[in-house]
Amino acid sequence: MLPDHARRARSFGSVAEVYERARPTYPEDAVRWLAGDEPRDVVDLGAGTGKLTRSLVALGHRVTAVEPSVEMLGQLRSAVPGAIALDGAAESIPLADRSADVVTAAQAFHWFDKPVALREIARVLRPGGRVALVWNARDDRAEWVAEFTETIVGRSVFRAGGIAAAATAIDESGLYGPVEHVELDHVQLLRRDELLELVRSRSECAVLAEDERRPVLERVDALFDTHARNGTLTMPYVTECFRAPRL
Repeated sequence: MLPDHARRARSFGSVAEVYERARPTYPEDAVRWLAGDEPRDVVDLGAGTGKLTRSLVALGHRVTAVEPSVEMLGQLRSAVPGAIALDGAAESIPLADRSADVVTAAQAFHWFDKPVALREIARVLRPGGRVALVWNARDDRAEWVAEFTETIVGRSVFRAGGIAAAATAIDESGLYGPVEHVELDHVQLLRRDELLELVRSRSECAVLAEDERRPVLERVDALFDTHARNGTLTMPYVTECFRAPRL
């Protein structure tokens, strides 16, 4: 059996369509802060179904999206035809040295082998280029959101230390300059079916057997009944952004 981290990382292919429908996008201000306003050559690692990729393309960047899951890559190619989509991983980026101005990773860096990936990112970045990381982290300061987080089996990446560890990993690599960090408020409006799909798209839920998943979804359904207004639930996020220049 695969270790839990690896098993969860590989679970996304089975929920690629659900992931595309249910996961939130990123605030435009966050995307501009990460990649800049002027068109650049951007590599989006662990691009998934292209949730960040499409925003980068919309801002005029020349984007190459790299994703190891065949199923996720298929969704990305359909959703973001303006990007070049490549099969590959952060630990072995299928691009030439010094071919990118910015390398992004959205909701993905915590899955990488960080020291290896950071060396690869530095390899493909041009001098003066930057690594840029982003997460939509549920805002667990709201009591019901904290309850939701516990309900879906496991804790958010923020609470598990995945986000907090990003700056440390960049610093410890010795390959980048000072890490900058900003937080932006973000919300996602969800109908009942969309909330349930959001839960199904989570790796913590995707790896469960159906008899284990069913009671989780029932508890989430009950939370919707309690906290939705006029058939819509407002899910609050803190969008956590990090960037650092290549030395």
